[in-house]
Amino acid sequence: MAFVQPAAAAPDPPTVPGRLVVKLRTGQPAAALEIALLTLEAHDVRQKFPHTMAPDVEKPGSVDLRGIYQFHIPATISLTRARAVLLATGAVEYVEPLYIRQPLYQPNDPLADSTLTSLTASQYYLKQIRAYRAWDITRGDSAIVIGITDGGVRLSHEDLRQQIKHNYADPINGLDDDNDGYVDNFTGWDLANNDNDAGYDINIIHGSLVAGVAAARVDNGRGIAGVGNQCRFLPLNIYPNTPTGTFAGFEAIVYAADHNCKVINMSWGAPGGYSRFEQDVITYAAVNRDAVLVAAAGNTNADLRFYPASYDHVISVSSVSSTDQKTGSATYNYRIDLTAPGTSILTTQGYHTVSGGGVAEADYVAVGGTSFAAPMVAAAAGLVRWQFPRYTAAQVAAQLRQTADNIDGLAANAAWAGRLGAGRLNMLRALTQTTRQEARVISSTFSPDRQAYMRGETLTLSASVQNLLQPVAGLTVTLTSLSPHLVVQQGNFAAGDLPTLAQTDNAAAPFRLVVAASGIPLNTKATLRYRLTASGGYQLDQFVEVLLNPDYVVLDANDLTLTLTSRGNIGYDNLSGSIGAGVSYKGSGSVLSEGGLLLATTPTRVSDRLRTNGGQARQSFFSLRQATQQRPGPRADQEARVAFQDTIPVAGSRIRSVGVAVRQRAYAWSTPGRRDFVVLEYSLKNLTADTLKPLYSGLFMDWDLPTDDGTGRNVANWDSTRALGYCYVPGLPAAASTPAQYAGVQLLRGGEPAVYSINNAAPVGSPVRFADGFSAAEKFLTLSSGTARAQRSAGLPNGADVSQVVGSRLARLAPGDSTTVVFAVLAASSLPQLQAAADAAAQAYSTLLPSRPSVLALGFNVYPNPTTGPLQVELPPQFGLREITIFNTLGQLVGRQTGGGSTATLSLAGLASGLYMVRALGARSVLTRAVQLR
Repeated sequence: MAFVQPAAAAPDPPTVPGRLVVKLRTGQPAAALEIALLTLEAHDVRQKFPHTMAPDVEKPGSVDLRGIYQFHIPATISLTRARAVLLATGAVEYVEPLYIRQPLYQPNDPLADSTLTSLTASQYYLKQIRAYRAWDITRGDSAIVIGITDGGVRLSHEDLRQQIKHNYADPINGLDDDNDGYVDNFTGWDLANNDNDAGYDINIIHGSLVAGVAAARVDNGRGIAGVGNQCRFLPLNIYPNTPTGTFAGFEAIVYAADHNCKVINMSWGAPGGYSRFEQDVITYAAVNRDAVLVAAAGNTNADLRFYPASYDHVISVSSVSSTDQKTGSATYNYRIDLTAPGTSILTTQGYHTVSGGGVAEADYVAVGGTSFAAPMVAAAAGLVRWQFPRYTAAQVAAQLRQTADNIDGLAANAAWAGRLGAGRLNMLRALTQTTRQEARVISSTFSPDRQAYMRGETLTLSASVQNLLQPVAGLTVTLTSLSPHLVVQQGNFAAGDLPTLAQTDNAAAPFRLVVAASGIPLNTKATLRYRLTASGGYQLDQFVEVLLNPDYVVLDANDLTLTLTSRGNIGYDNLSGSIGAGVSYKGSGSVLSEGGLLLATTPTRVSDRLRTNGGQARQSFFSLRQATQQRPGPRADQEARVAFQDTIPVAGSRIRSVGVAVRQRAYAWSTPGRRDFVVLEYSLKNLTADTLKPLYSGLFMDWDLPTDDGTGRNVANWDSTRALGYCYVPGLPAAASTPAQYAGVQLLRGGEPAVYSINNAAPVGSPVRFADGFSAAEKFLTLSSGTARAQRSAGLPNGADVSQVVGSRLARLAPGDSTTVVFAVLAASSLPQLQAAADAAAQAYSTLLPSRPSVLALGFNVYPNPTTGPLQVELPPQFGLREITIFNTLGQLVGRQTGGGSTATLSLAGLASGLYMVRALGARSVLTRAVQLR
């Protein structure tokens, strides 16, 4: 079934440096993509799976791997940049790194084995899973091949060498006799190092251990018996042992599927790092090639998603002890399908040791972990395939689940009930019980289709159901929320009678749900339960997850859709662009690869959450209050509020932050004439004991406006009349296919304007050079250079990859005082439209308050601001104070104080909280400041 990607429970696995994959959209021209690859200096571009099977219309859900390409990019180009350029072509579905998934080897503690109990000296697990009795039914056949995607295998082992499936169509002669693209792949293949030696590496013996569990030789009078009995195995090495090698687990899956492996075992993986590329590979093997995929659920002792085990179409296997109790390290979750023994598993040793006296040591060893539970299930799947040759891969999986021994009722497993799958593997029942039923949800479709859902949102869910085994009558699907934060308003679906392999769905009358309006913790993972029931007592539970109340908001009231995070970023909350909806215009892809607030007062005191070096981001800001939104708001059709701050600098500390608290408000309108911009208002409060003089603030925006030719080349420019910094696509005609030809940031209020345009590929010696990071000193330079770098070297004459900082300079900010800086983010199809949007943004913001404060005058300070009591007023020398008056937002006089001198103390007692204007009347001038009373 289809699961919504959950909130990350662990950091992403490591990736192969500089190597990316893209999947082409069907029917799209490749010219733009080719230009984009040239722009990224991509090399070693190759079709990743040129020999794979095309999709089959008779196999719904089958995928096309022929459109996936792999390439390298220079280390100086970030994944964020590459994603933006390639997605902007409109020719690719996704751009992803290649993750490195680790083997799950977890040997037993040597001290625990010191007594050499019966468990470690025998294959106790064969009796536990009813293998002996199962072999009386069938022993399988050498035609059933289990693909062992793992570390290399000890091909000469006495219990393995006769169980290897050889490719007699391609003998060792230096030729590709079978024309499959691999030369001399007679004994499996080494996908990691691209050669025909699938033998073991002395440092990675995991493959030999796994192969022995599944397929060790039976009835040879030696060693152990593999669970698969007569089934053979294909050794496929996925771990590098050469300088040019790289992890190749998913390439091995494709190889195994294309070389007639009826079952594929994956005793490796990692938490997190969901990948569409990896899911495509899994779907190809399971649907296109009808292979049963089995994976270890991981040794995390946690409730989390573990890949590849948690992908669709994979049998996820956790582990139990000899008494069917969950093993201490085993992963548990609602995605587990079943369990198998995973402690003291006696299997074939990965290397042959010799004692100092020249005597051979034992060739067998007892090991533990879900790595060795998985190949038991894979071997059982092989026997089921032989016993029931007409079963599809999905039916084999259903048969294994429905014949497992339920272990939830054991007191020792009470804490994990419902999260250990259908139970512990029972091979005898899997081969003999032919009256089982399993109808299950095979896909789930949410509308609107989003990464996460906000408080108070309503949504629908349609489920596609398929009956895999014996016919069912009166099938009903009931949806229940296991979370108090997600309410099911309509949760019944009468699917009716379904014969074997029939499908139905409730798309015409989907389930209806609503997210709670309050009380939801940030990034809450809500679980929904499908309960399928039918006549005769059939019942099955499945689960789907939804992410609620994410730590960002999406403003989408008009044509410009913009994501604001709770920590000052715009577009995305991470550099990989996976958290957030980006910034888009009129349905385009995201036109911004990275954006966010910058604050600085010196070259060493800079605060932000933007890129720094080594592919990392600074973490200056932390959230004070979750980003929230109102629709409609009191002043606009959609409003958002965010509160965050950086740390307060401490003398002698290595942390050189600015020391400012930020209250951010955002305004979006849906009315005509106001659909091309969003206004962002930042209230900045000095948290330090020192006056910040000056204080610089600005928005960094790495625009990536799409181009029809795929180059992604933009130009940065500056409109001094409007204090508008913008980027555009050079030479693009008005009728071009992309609506977002212009985008920019306008300073609406707050100090002297500044702009700095950046060529992201600037050469060595440039003042700002992203190739070696984006340092604090470079960030300060972009904020403090005024308008001197408005355009020079940023894309002219032919366009380039550009960024821009639009900011302001505030002369001073006293301790406890606050000031406001306001920007508008805009997008348009032409320069006149962008300029009109900028004028409309200025007019829209001017109407938010009935009066506007004058420009900050040197020496005029009002603090603390916001305040809860007395207000201190400092005036410039020779001002000649005559009177101070206080007005509310309606322009009504609510306070007056006369006097002289350069300082005064005002009492605001008796006034309601809110915004007020303090006006000082002098001998020759009038000064005005806004004050927030709490």
